[in-house]
Amino acid sequence: MPAPKMEKLVFQAKLSGTLENLQETIKSLPAYEIDLDGGVLTLARVESRNIHKMPYLFYLIEIKSEEVSVSYSIPSTTGEILRRASILKDFSSLMSLISEHYVVDQGKLMQYIASTLDTTIKGLSQPYSTLFNQYNTVMVDYRAVKRLNVELSASNRNLIVQTSQLSEENKKMSEELDKLKKHSDESLMVMVQDWIDVHNNSIDVSQFAKTYDISVPRAEEILDKMVSLGYLEMKG
Repeated sequence: MPAPKMEKLVFQAKLSGTLENLQETIKSLPAYEIDLDGGVLTLARVESRNIHKMPYLFYLIEIKSEEVSVSYSIPSTTGEILRRASILKDFSSLMSLISEHYVVDQGKLMQYIASTLDTTIKGLSQPYSTLFNQYNTVMVDYRAVKRLNVELSASNRNLIVQTSQLSEENKKMSEELDKLKKHSDESLMVMVQDWIDVHNNSIDVSQFAKTYDISVPRAEEILDKMVSLGYLEMKG
């Protein structure tokens, strides 16, 4: 899977306390890894990793006495508009927490918030919840069809010689199976989920690739996609 796109925001700011004071305040937030070095207070948050355990969805905030910046990743599987809005929410919450001793240029921040909201509203041709529900319904139906095809295929091997009606059904099932053999992203995600269900929530990438006659990089690509979409969670 290709490396995620990176974007960066920079705002002027004013520090009335010390970076050490800010560090103590931010320590109450378990979501961040914090480091203070060379006059820069760095906050890192890793939201998800790829199958090689490298940061994939993440952002980095660097606080200096007169400037603050936030650099963040935008994976190809994540909508840019929604990602920017999510980063803006977290960044604004953090700035609010430390506002007693650290104030960001409110004019620039408000301009960026207004611009982000305007883009977000224009981009919502229909609610994201509706789109997600439609996608989820399709995935549920697809899983049902896939399992039905497997069940009918197993039964057909025993009954195909009995009647012409079963022979016709077998032909239809073969056509459906040929479609599944193309191994689209959606079909591979179903295969991965079924594999994990059978193998105690684990997957051997090499064995999975060999079983379904695909390359190991292709298998890793689909696992990365499922992790980034939230269908799988890395452990360990």
